[in-house]
Amino acid sequence: MLYHKTYVHATSKEWVTFIHGAGGSSSIWYKQLREFQESFNVLMIDLRGHGNSKTSTLKNLSKYTFRSVTKDVEEVIDYLKISSSHFVGISLGTIIIRELAEMRPKMFSSMIMAGAILKINFRSQILMKTGFILRSIVPYILLYQILAFIIMPRKNHKESRNLFKREAQKLYQKEFIRWFGLTTTVNPLLRLMRSKDPKIPTLYVMGEQDYMFLPPVRMTVDKHDSASLEVIEDCGHVVNVEQPKVFNDIVIEWVHAQSKV
Repeated sequence: MLYHKTYVHATSKEWVTFIHGAGGSSSIWYKQLREFQESFNVLMIDLRGHGNSKTSTLKNLSKYTFRSVTKDVEEVIDYLKISSSHFVGISLGTIIIRELAEMRPKMFSSMIMAGAILKINFRSQILMKTGFILRSIVPYILLYQILAFIIMPRKNHKESRNLFKREAQKLYQKEFIRWFGLTTTVNPLLRLMRSKDPKIPTLYVMGEQDYMFLPPVRMTVDKHDSASLEVIEDCGHVVNVEQPKVFNDIVIEWVHAQSKV
């Protein structure tokens, strides 16, 4: 089972589950934990091969697909007997959340999709395909650094780049390659995410400087009745790290509002 940690509130019945992105771990939510546990029950999860979820400790490891890594998360939720939760994801974590919503929609109180990936542009597709071809030759951390710089190029994105670089260095080469391989299969799932309204209250929280991923989110929100969008100024892809106070205020207010509904 995936490594996970719960922070149980004395009175609240609301759960908030945090899902990090590829190359990260639950530690990337360190600027959220204190404020969220003041109001809600909190669940932090390390995805397969990340943080404390070493693959050597997991059972039934199948080929890495978005469905298989999502089932890892589902197993934790069921084990803890959490009937419903608000799910907060960052970057690739938003894809896993959306896949879980397809599998278990009744598990969701709402979705908060931060730095959401709904479409990968042509340049990034070329980079990923090239990286996949060279995966056994080029050091994986170099591939990750190049990708991180393309996604987060500005000076004020440096903290986010460095954070993900430190976390990525904790991965083994083989583990990184397995996750990198997922990018070659992601496009059909992204098309589904753009076209199908999940009918679950969904909040997208994006940085105005997230030039790769913000435009597709804007177009999707215009088409999905259940979705709304908050754009944070002077902020790039990893909104919870770059603008934590603004991010926390927006998301906590959203969760409270959904709880009242």
